[in-house]
Amino acid sequence: MTNSKKNKSEIKGVELQIQGTVQGVGFRPFIYNLAKHLEISGTVSNNSAGVFIQAAAEQSRLDSFIARIKTEAPPLAEILSIDSTPIDAAQISQSAFSIQQSASAASANTAIPPDIALCDDCLKELLSPRDRRYQYPFINCTNCGPRFTIIETIPYDRPKTSMNVFPMCPACQEEYEDPTNRRFHAQPNACPDCGPQLSWHNSHGALLPCDSPVTEAVNALRQGNIVAIRGLGGFHLAADGCSENSVALLRQRKNRPSKPLAIMVRDLDTVATLCHLSSTERKALNSPQHPIVLLRKKEKGPLAENLHPGVTEVGIMLPYTPLHHLLFATPDCPAVLVMTSGNYSGQPICTTNADAISQLNGIADYFLLHNREILTRVDDSVTRKMHNDMRLIRRARGFTPSPVTLANQLPQVLGCGGGLKSTFCLGRRNQAFLSQHIGDLFNLESYEFYTESIKHHQQVFEIEPEAYIRDLHPDYLSSRYADEHGSTVYQVQHHHAHAVAVMAEHHLEGPVLAVILDGTGYGNDGTIWGGEILLSRLTDFERLGHLEQLPLPGGDRAAEEPWRMALAGLYQIYGRDALLERNLPGLLQTVSEAQREILVDMMENGFNTPLTSSCGRLFDAVAALLNLRLRCDYEGHAAMELEALASRKLPSSWLTVLDTIMTEEQSPFLSFSDRKGKIKSSKFVKMVLAETAKGIGANQIARHFHAELICSIAKLVIKFSTLYGINKIVLSGGCMQNRLLLEGLFYVLEKANLHVYTGAKIPVNDGGISFGQIIIGGLQHVSRDTNAGN
Repeated sequence: MTNSKKNKSEIKGVELQIQGTVQGVGFRPFIYNLAKHLEISGTVSNNSAGVFIQAAAEQSRLDSFIARIKTEAPPLAEILSIDSTPIDAAQISQSAFSIQQSASAASANTAIPPDIALCDDCLKELLSPRDRRYQYPFINCTNCGPRFTIIETIPYDRPKTSMNVFPMCPACQEEYEDPTNRRFHAQPNACPDCGPQLSWHNSHGALLPCDSPVTEAVNALRQGNIVAIRGLGGFHLAADGCSENSVALLRQRKNRPSKPLAIMVRDLDTVATLCHLSSTERKALNSPQHPIVLLRKKEKGPLAENLHPGVTEVGIMLPYTPLHHLLFATPDCPAVLVMTSGNYSGQPICTTNADAISQLNGIADYFLLHNREILTRVDDSVTRKMHNDMRLIRRARGFTPSPVTLANQLPQVLGCGGGLKSTFCLGRRNQAFLSQHIGDLFNLESYEFYTESIKHHQQVFEIEPEAYIRDLHPDYLSSRYADEHGSTVYQVQHHHAHAVAVMAEHHLEGPVLAVILDGTGYGNDGTIWGGEILLSRLTDFERLGHLEQLPLPGGDRAAEEPWRMALAGLYQIYGRDALLERNLPGLLQTVSEAQREILVDMMENGFNTPLTSSCGRLFDAVAALLNLRLRCDYEGHAAMELEALASRKLPSSWLTVLDTIMTEEQSPFLSFSDRKGKIKSSKFVKMVLAETAKGIGANQIARHFHAELICSIAKLVIKFSTLYGINKIVLSGGCMQNRLLLEGLFYVLEKANLHVYTGAKIPVNDGGISFGQIIIGGLQHVSRDTNAGN
């Protein structure tokens, strides 16, 4: 029986407001078809709060309707809440169910969908000669394609995207208006007749007429050229990943001497020939996000050796745009393509054709361009499997701007982040909107990217922060932004923000014991922290333990030159004379006597030599003592090589070594008094020297260093757990991206019956700082409790 024939007394009415990622993911056609199937009358529309539905039917049908919305929603949808309000059914048209034009609400509560990799249906059409979109490099549907990168504002409708300059042809318009079609209201919908187009240009930007820009690009890559390719969220610089000459040329031109380069390959089968691949990693590579996944390279293979010098892992991703698939489908395309960000090192990724031609013409031999504007620049996301789960190293394409659901209610706030790997985070009610990866915030161009991104996020989500939260460090550009723009500003200690980021991701109220290991963070005592054990709550903390402080000669310069930390460690143990002797170990002999004298004077006089408890700087010292390097080309360089050294020929039973160390009652690396603990950094330096003198292999020493550090931290944590009655432990900080360190700590702490947590959706490096900041500052703002940690 149809609705029109039912007794009016049987018909009930309901309004549904659905919040979450429900726009741009095929949600309205899903609702339309479900309502038609259940013979429900009413309407569905987008608004700034999400999706709004008015429905009328018998109560049993309405109940089934709501239940199936929750269980059968489109795969890319994420429902955060469904608010149901009964209304008079007479207010709702009883004729049929329809999709209405979008409307705005008082505040932008909807979640903007991220950009999603090409779906299987579109891929089949792309490669099918009979399809009207055959080889069309901008094919998409409601299940895939650009979203965040083309949105100007909400609601997410075509006139408010960069597709507004491409009127749809009749065929595309018909698809767009058909609720039963896969492209119903797919805002980027287009075809070769009405949509964006590719073009091929020389290094100066001059148009080179050709039949197929894709074929020209493949030919150029095969001949060893560098091609700048305009993609989804910015430009890539592409090269043949199996050619050492091409990779060397790219490195020289981009001024990226040794930092690992990401690569793209055709499919999972190709990945498996190049790298060791678990089912978890395979799933991550082929997920809708298609991130870069860090994988351990097989010993023998065709990859250029200079792709990732000094480390054992390579970052690999699969094609995620139609253009990528067309490149690999073209005959003679190199099997492996370097796909690194289209910028000079330290600069933001280029997005416009004009900027790319202006900035990259000294790097690229050719440009493969298109005319669909990128409104928000977004880098590729990076993830790594550690302790049985994929953990984001860089949260960007595919993940941002999806909200993170919070256990706490927040006012409208902005967390401004730190200095390295910068992000910012907007908070409102029980949602956090963590920005895409911005990068190191140390130059004008990056700062402009940072400020334009904040402005765009505030506009899209209609958030006007009533409080700004920043790092304690007064000279970070993010701190200055907060001070200049915020009428109410909260300062949050760096490592406390790390701890709370993990707490908030896992909805932990605290207190917890937090182990925070990183390179640098401004401490409450005016020194540089970085190897901390905190008793952490959501709004305050207490420092219980830390690594022994070492001199940091030259301040930030020491992070670039590990030889400074090696000499600082030797100075801490042996004093001035040891540094001026000529028989320094290994590569340290190449440090001139004049440099050593200057360094000694700096440390003795305290000139530009703050004290630091940094774990990152301890790794630098050990790396230099083991002759890995005296100078770094990128942040974390020496530490990554030290982890790689320790991981070589790693026995599967290596964790059992930790069991033996944990049973030792006395440790030369620990001191404890007045309920406070210290891990003696200088003792690790002494251990490395002693084992080197015995002729022990460098990889064994590196592994032993990791093991002793893990067990020293664990012993203190277990002691504090007993003292304070706390069994929840969080692990965070950039050093926790070290797999040996993280997995070793999980192993020994869980064996002690402690509950251990770390970041997965939120990076544990400084990319997660802003997320922790909004929780601490937001809750302090609500309670006006601004008590700092001790």
